[in-house]
Parts: sequence; structure tokens; C-alpha cells
Amino acid sequence: MGTFEALRDEINQYLSREQVSDVEKAYLFAKEAHGTQTRYTGEPYITHPLAVAQILAEMRMDPPTIMAAILHDVIEDTPIKQPEMVEKFGNEIAELVDGVTKLTQIHFENYAQAQAENFRKMVMAMASDIRVILIKLADRLHNMRTLSGLPPDKRRRISLETLEIFAPIANRLGMHTFRIELEDLGFATLYPLRYKVLKDAVEKAGGNRQEIMEIINHQISDSLKKAAIPSVTLFGRSKHLYSIYKKMHEKHLSFSEIMDVYGFRIIVDKVDACYRVLGVLHNLFKPIAQRFKDYIAIPKANGYQSLHTILFGPYGVPIEVQIRTEEMQKLAENGIAAHWLYKTEKKVFNDAQSRAHEWLKGILELDKSSRNSLEFIENVKIDLFSR
Repeated sequence: MGTFEALRDEINQYLSREQVSDVEKAYLFAKEAHGTQTRYTGEPYITHPLAVAQILAEMRMDPPTIMAAILHDVIEDTPIKQPEMVEKFGNEIAELVDGVTKLTQIHFENYAQAQAENFRKMVMAMASDIRVILIKLADRLHNMRTLSGLPPDKRRRISLETLEIFAPIANRLGMHTFRIELEDLGFATLYPLRYKVLKDAVEKAGGNRQEIMEIINHQISDSLKKAAIPSVTLFGRSKHLYSIYKKMHEKHLSFSEIMDVYGFRIIVDKVDACYRVLGVLHNLFKPIAQRFKDYIAIPKANGYQSLHTILFGPYGVPIEVQIRTEEMQKLAENGIAAHWLYKTEKKVFNDAQSRAHEWLKGILELDKSSRNSLEFIENVKIDLFSR
């Protein structure tokens, strides 16, 4: 359950006393506004916006984002209006709240049209301040974590929408930590039996793989030490359940074919060290032809950077290795959100921000060329899944 004490403990780690006081002011205002409202779980409603703020605070987001997260349902669900929000908290926070607010006051012919129009409005707000979608993604993540109190048909509808819209947006913005959890939660709700069978199979396979993982880890570590490459972090990397399911489903692969690949990630301090590590690995194990990708020299559309290589490991097992710097790792986990991380070296993430804004400009063009909201949302889905 979200509490202000837990949120205060988190933001005390990186905000000033004055900023923490501002966040508490937003909490007291939202708590009073929501009053005796409860969630479908029976908890006081204020626990939800607090939990959303907690997710963003753990990402070290800036104070306006944290405050807007706490206030994000006030205009929609209470008698408070936008002018009062402006008067209490200023234009920046009021506009963030307005951007996140769902437009339930508008009546449409059917649910699909209503959802399409709400999504279009969200994209418009996102284009003016991308923090709107960061709050919206945190809101969706907490809702997905607490779906159990809803009727089965509503759980499935929300999960499908999450897999079709929100997880791909998180991916498009490079927010892979969000994407992975949203996908696995959506998968578990939509296909509970498939999820359970796959989860049990992965856990069973994990025990059998441990010895080979340790041998590979030892061989790579020894080679990197001999090459005297400084500040190296090496760890095994496992695929999340939904990505395994998608590969099996889309590429017609068996579970054993996917699990036969052993994944590792290597984090270093500088870009030139990435290429030195690559040389060490290609000297240690034979690389598989045509399977090397240089996303450092040519980043992905969402700003993601890393070197990817696949090698023939011991016993002939294929090894997938990702090599990146600490800054690239932060960007890989948080994507465009990394630009707002409090007291972060923002210059590192300018490229990701410019790429996100280019994408949003393209989305706005899609809106102009679409005849209605339903056509717009279908065009956006095509854009998201074609990346």
C-alpha cells in the first residue's frame, strides 16, 4: 500500500528539505480532495497516486513530476477544477496534471471511440511535455500490479490495452524496465495458464543451466582481467517471460531452442573499452557470422546504445553478449526518463530526448492525416510495432 512515509523516505535521499515540503503539500491537498474515496481493492484512493509517485521517485524524477503524480487524479475524480490547481501549484504542475487526466466527461458512441480519443489527447499532451507519458506509464504500471480486484473481463481489456499501447510506448521511449514489467503483467493476466507453464519451465531450466553459466562467466572474467580492462561489471542476463513467449509464438521456436542461448551483459566505464572488450571476446570464442550489431555507432531509434555479439561458447552453446557503458545502461533502463533524473548529467541524454521529440513530431503528423481517432490509434500501433 502506498504511504507518504515511504515516499518521504525515498525523496529525502535526493530532494532538498524545501522540495520535500512542496511534495508533502501536494499530498495533503490530494488526500483532502479524494477524502473517503476508495479503490476497487477497498484501500483509500490516495494510496494509488502515492504509489505512482513512489515509482517515479525510485527513478529519481524531478519534484514537479512527483507532485503531478500525486495530484494526477484530483481533477478527474474530485470537485477540484484546473484554476484552483494553477493557483495552488502553478502552471507547470497544473499542465502536467491536465495532460494526464482522462477525459471521462466526454460521451462517445462506443468504448473503442472513447479510448481512441483519450489516447489521441494523451499523445497531444505528451508532445508538449513528455513527462506526461512518464506519469501515465507509472500510473498504468501500478494499475497492472493491482488488477486482482477487478472483474475478469475488465482485467483482460486493460491487459490487452497495456500490451498493444503502453508497453510499446515504453519501448519506443527506451524505458525497458517499465516495458518488461508491463509485458509480463499483461501476459500473466491474458494467458494465465501459458504464463504459469512457461514460468515453471524457466525456473526448472535455470537450475540445469547454472553450471554452464558459471563456466562461461569464469572464462570471460579471466580473459578480461588478463587484458587489464578497468571497471568491468559482468553478469548473466535472462530473458523475461513475455519475450520468450513472443519468440516461440512469432518465430515458431521451441522452448529449448530459446533457452539454449546464454545471455551476458558487460558494463564498462568508457566507449573505447566497449570495443576492447569485444576484441577480447572474439579472441576467446568464435563469433557467429552476421550476428554482430554496433548500436553504439548507429543507435536504435529510441536512443539505445550497445554492442551485441553472438559467440560459439564451450560445448558449442551460443552466447549472446551485450557490451555498454554505465551511461548507456542507465539509458537502456530508463530511456527518455533518464533526461529528467534529478541532478543527472543531462548532456549524456540529449540525443535520446531529441530522438523522442522527432518521434512525437511524426505522431503529430499521423494525427493530421488520420480521418478520426480510431484511424489515428491504428496508425500509431503500426508505427509502434514496426520499430
